Amino acid sequence: MNWGAVWAIARKDAMVALRTRAVVLPLIIVPLVLMVGVPVLVGLISGMATRLDVPSSDMTELAQSLPAGFGEQYAGLSEVQAGYIYFILYLFAPMYLVLPLMASSVVAADSFAGEKERKTLEALVYTPTTDRELLLAKILGGWIPGSLVGLVGFIIYAIVADIMTFYVAGRIVLPNPLWLLLAFWVGPAAAALGLGVTVIASSRVNTFQEAYQIGSLVVLPVVLLVVGQAAGTFILSDWLVALMGLVLWALNLVIFAIAAATFRRTALMARL
Repeated sequence: MNWGAVWAIARKDAMVALRTRAVVLPLIIVPLVLMVGVPVLVGLISGMATRLDVPSSDMTELAQSLPAGFGEQYAGLSEVQAGYIYFILYLFAPMYLVLPLMASSVVAADSFAGEKERKTLEALVYTPTTDRELLLAKILGGWIPGSLVGLVGFIIYAIVADIMTFYVAGRIVLPNPLWLLLAFWVGPAAAALGLGVTVIASSRVNTFQEAYQIGSLVVLPVVLLVVGQAAGTFILSDWLVALMGLVLWALNLVIFAIAAATFRRTALMARL
C-alpha cells in the first residue's frame, strides 16, 4: 500500500473541496442552524414558559415516557424544564447524526464528480496508485473532514446546550455517556456510511449535484429515528446507541467491500 500517495490524494481532495463554495456553505450553515439555532430557539421558548409559569399538558404525557432514572435525576424541575432537558439529551440526539452524514457526503460528492467537472480526473487516474489505493484516498478525503465536522459540532452543541439548560433549569447536562457514544462512535460511522454511498455514486455520475443528491438519501434513516422517538416508539439509550454504531460499522464494511470489488479507474475514463 502506497500510503504516501494515498494521503497526498486525500489531503488534496479535502483542500480542494474546502475551497469550493458548494461544499463550504453547507458545512457552515447546517451546523449553525442545528447545533446553535435549534437549541437556542427551543431554550428561549422554554425559558419564557418557565418564567411565566405556563402549564403544558403535553409535558405531562411526555413525563410518562421518560427514560428510566430520568425522573429521579431531575426531580424538582417543572414539566417545561424537564421537557427541555429531555429534548436536549434525547429527542435532538438523532438530528446530530445529520452533521457527519452531510459533511462527508458533501466532500465525497466532490471527489470523482468534482474532478470530472474541473477536468482534472484524467490526471488523477494516471497517478501511480492502484484502484484500491485511489478509492481509499477518496474515502479518507471525505471521512476525515466529515468526522471532524461531527466532533466540532458536538463540542459547539454541548456548550450551547449547557448554557441553555442552565438558563432554563439551572442544570448542566452535557457531556453524558449517550452523547459521547454518539460523537465518538456513531458519528464517525455515520460519516463513513455517507461517504461510502456518495463516493460510489460520484464515480458513476458526471456532476457534483447528481452525486450529492444520491448521497443525501442516507439521511432518511436519521429522519426515521427522529420520527420514532417523537412518536414514543422507542427512546435512545446508551446500549442502543452503542448497538447502532456497531450496525453502522458492519454496514460500512459491506459497502466498502462492494466498492473495492467494483471500482475500476478504466470505467471512469470511459465516462470522460
